[in-house]
Amino acid sequence: MTIPDATSSELSGEPRAVIHIDSLSLSFGGLRALSGLDLRVGDREVVSVIGPNGAGKTTVFNVITGVYAPSEGDVWFGGESIAGKPPHVIARRGVARTFQTLRLFLNMSVLENVLAATYGATKATPAESVLRLPRARREEREARELAQEILGFFGQRLAGHRWDQPAYVLSYANRRRLEIARALATRPRLLLLDEPAAGMNPAETHEVTELIGRLRDERELAILVIEHDMHVVAGCSDRVVALDHGVKIAEGSFDEVADHPAVIEAYLGRDPGALR
Repeated sequence: MTIPDATSSELSGEPRAVIHIDSLSLSFGGLRALSGLDLRVGDREVVSVIGPNGAGKTTVFNVITGVYAPSEGDVWFGGESIAGKPPHVIARRGVARTFQTLRLFLNMSVLENVLAATYGATKATPAESVLRLPRARREEREARELAQEILGFFGQRLAGHRWDQPAYVLSYANRRRLEIARALATRPRLLLLDEPAAGMNPAETHEVTELIGRLRDERELAILVIEHDMHVVAGCSDRVVALDHGVKIAEGSFDEVADHPAVIEAYLGRDPGALR
């Protein structure tokens, strides 16, 4: 299989592809979870993946991050195939994710949660860390500075007075922010957000929508979002991809996808008028 030509998208006026999913299929026994999926996310682009429950959205994230190896097709990241590689290898390449259900270290402090994500990039040996040798001290200082800088990005929501608080005292919305902060600590090029606005009230949802835009513009990230809240999808997306039963049924702007007959059918059934 040939490597996708990154320059072709630039010549067509599209942003350079950070990740390119090529004819991806995944089966669990007789169940076809994904079928022939093509998807790309360009540099500093936000792409939202929508679809009803069971459409295969989180499965796409699991294939990208190495939880599952595809049955067919490939995943290209930065011109390199990452399909089937271990999750820690993919994370070091520059892919980070959050989860639909929060996975924080609740008894650790806010700062420690973010610091935990930085240690995968350190090179000091256990002996150097125990003996507090120069490289270990330098890496610890740099990790702390990075963690504080990332938490500062979230302003008062994760302000300095919260850094020493255990994560369990945070509000639900701030726990969501902390999980994103922890993902940023791996210094990703591609950020995968799995339902970042789930369980939030309208004001918090609006803040999350603005946050996604800031992550793209200020942190210069490519972002792939799974979201059920259409206000978030409409407010943050450069493109929208709709899935149903593991098949891409529409792609384009939010308005184009929202009005697509196949998308309406996937969400409402074959006869939307019968629901009135």
